[in-house]
Amino acid sequence: MKPVEYGLEKIFDGAQDFLPLMGTDYVEFYVGNALQAAHYYKAAFGFQSLAYAGLETGMTDRTSYVVVQDKIRIVLTSSLHSDSPIAQHVQKHGDGVKVIALWVEDARKAWEETTSRGAISFMEPIIEKDELGVVVRSGIHTYGDTVHVFVERKNYNGAFLPGFQSWKTDYNPPVVGLRYIDHMVGNVGWGEMNAWVKWYEDVMGFVNFLSFDDKTIHTEYSALMSKVMSNGNGRIKFPINEPAKGKKKSQIEEYLDFYEGPGCQHIAVATQDILSTVTALRERGVEFLSAPPSSYYEEIPQRLGKHMNMLKEDISELHKLGILVDADEEGYLLQIFTKPIENRPTLFFEIIQRMGAKGFGAGNFKALFESIEREQERRGTL
Repeated sequence: MKPVEYGLEKIFDGAQDFLPLMGTDYVEFYVGNALQAAHYYKAAFGFQSLAYAGLETGMTDRTSYVVVQDKIRIVLTSSLHSDSPIAQHVQKHGDGVKVIALWVEDARKAWEETTSRGAISFMEPIIEKDELGVVVRSGIHTYGDTVHVFVERKNYNGAFLPGFQSWKTDYNPPVVGLRYIDHMVGNVGWGEMNAWVKWYEDVMGFVNFLSFDDKTIHTEYSALMSKVMSNGNGRIKFPINEPAKGKKKSQIEEYLDFYEGPGCQHIAVATQDILSTVTALRERGVEFLSAPPSSYYEEIPQRLGKHMNMLKEDISELHKLGILVDADEEGYLLQIFTKPIENRPTLFFEIIQRMGAKGFGAGNFKALFESIEREQERRGTL
């Protein structure tokens, strides 16, 4: 199964093209029970069975289930032994993202370009083969225990990767309209954001095209800072967050405490119809952050300004579902955030629908973080 290009051709000023990236290939989670996690993503988020690797396929140290929805592939991996790096990762961090895999034309060149610029190697280029073709993969370390794996699959026609077999099941609930990964957010420690911004600039040729400081992202109690990194064609976007000083503990500090270090905070997945997607997710038991007060929705015409005549969605329906709205010069966007989906208050998902807007909902930051703080207060971690 080959990834599909997203049709985003804008080249961001300042981005370098020595590392052409064609899209997100897959995201791999290290989890305590991959079989049960796969069932959750199918039942709750509408993913479909795709591929499997384990003892039956000759994999003796781990079990992996791959689920798919449109262009999104999630790999859920558990260790078969208590002393493996996978088990140690889960022991330290809980269930979380280990691999952000990027689709490239040449995985050898991607590894050479990035390691020559200072990246620490995670996986030297390896060739993986089966009767359906050849895949080349390589990888580098990024923040915390997270890694980027480069995947070259132009000569492969299998379900996922060599070593995996097609996984077919009778239970495949209908999809909910999730299409592709819009962006993935990394949380890093105090004073580390700028160092990782420079790393993405120097090592991967990304550009910092949006920045938010603690004057923009704050509430009465907490604050954070964020810089958004993008590759040249805009298909890969990685906001990097760090804490900022406030009266109480911010969501970033809470994440760092419970994840026990830097890591992927949330995955934003795109839909073309957020009303139907969120309705379906709620019906399947996915829980979202609480909606802002009624005054937020009364102010939507003012927030959208000249884009108000573009708004196709009924404001009362947005209010009912707790969906947030924001606009920039190029259009508007709709977004909503789940509660953490793991035992620890760490990883969550964002559902986003872009109607021309290229931003990240800066106008929603205050409402969003107040909602997060209400959850923190319930947990006793604010």
